[in-house]
Amino acid sequence: MIVRPWALCVALLAVSAAHAAELAFVINSNDASVSLLDVATHRELRRIPLLREPHHMALTPDHRSLVIGDTTGNTLFFLDPRTGAIQRQAVISDPYQLQYSPDGRYLTVAGLARNQIDIYDSSSLKLLHRIPARSLPSHMNYSPDSGAVYVSLQGTDRLVAIETASGRVLWSSKVGRTPAGVLWNRGHLLVGLMGEAHFAVVDPADGHVQHLIATGRGAHTMFVTHDQKTIYATNRVDGTVSVVDPATLSVVRTIQVPGGPDDMDFAPDGKIWAGLRFAQSVAVIDPATGAIERIPVGRSPHGIWLNTHDALPVPP
Repeated sequence: MIVRPWALCVALLAVSAAHAAELAFVINSNDASVSLLDVATHRELRRIPLLREPHHMALTPDHRSLVIGDTTGNTLFFLDPRTGAIQRQAVISDPYQLQYSPDGRYLTVAGLARNQIDIYDSSSLKLLHRIPARSLPSHMNYSPDSGAVYVSLQGTDRLVAIETASGRVLWSSKVGRTPAGVLWNRGHLLVGLMGEAHFAVVDPADGHVQHLIATGRGAHTMFVTHDQKTIYATNRVDGTVSVVDPATLSVVRTIQVPGGPDDMDFAPDGKIWAGLRFAQSVAVIDPATGAIERIPVGRSPHGIWLNTHDALPVPP
């Protein structure tokens, strides 16, 4: 059989494109860049320069863009989730943390430096509501019906509930020292307490703390596996990840992950990818054995997202 050179080139390009499509996006906050990692080979492919200090990201409701907030750059970057190519930019005030509502109508932005919470129309980016929030609004999550967004205020040890449609504050409640990550789980809110060694279980109706889950010092945030069967909680100070049963909220076991584990995502092979804020690397964790492989990235890796689990639109 005769293989023509042009056919071979096309085949190689097709393989390369398919291979490169499995990407991990890692935000290097102190390097103002995004590392693109090959999920299969665990190699860094390239870095995308941003402006000043990016931290978090969110996939648009139509899955056509990965949005990265550059906090002190006051800019949202819209990236192609298949390739990492920058599609466009938008000027936004202090986008430290950002999240789209489950119904896709709203984009909520926590302005950590400016002590404000902004609710935008997700499609037009028109500012609908600006809520003063002292102090240090950081992480958030919505109720499943998108009716309320819950934001942690690190400087005042509070969690605030806001009605998304009106911007009205429903309640503000003290939940523990330096609250961070917020997760909705089976009718309750779970809030990481960085100034303690616990996650608080909070009633979303009025914000009162129902009980605490002991995990480790610097309890930061929680992530649910795609099958909804396991919660992983990061404890940055202790350098551990707690495996939590979402039904009983009991800690099943603890995995040692030195280096300040922070945000995480899950790969198709079942491994956990976690940014290590203090170690300039990403940890690829085998949850069955606790074995860890480290991938060097930029300084203070924070947000991380893999494009292997969300249904992305087929390019034209």
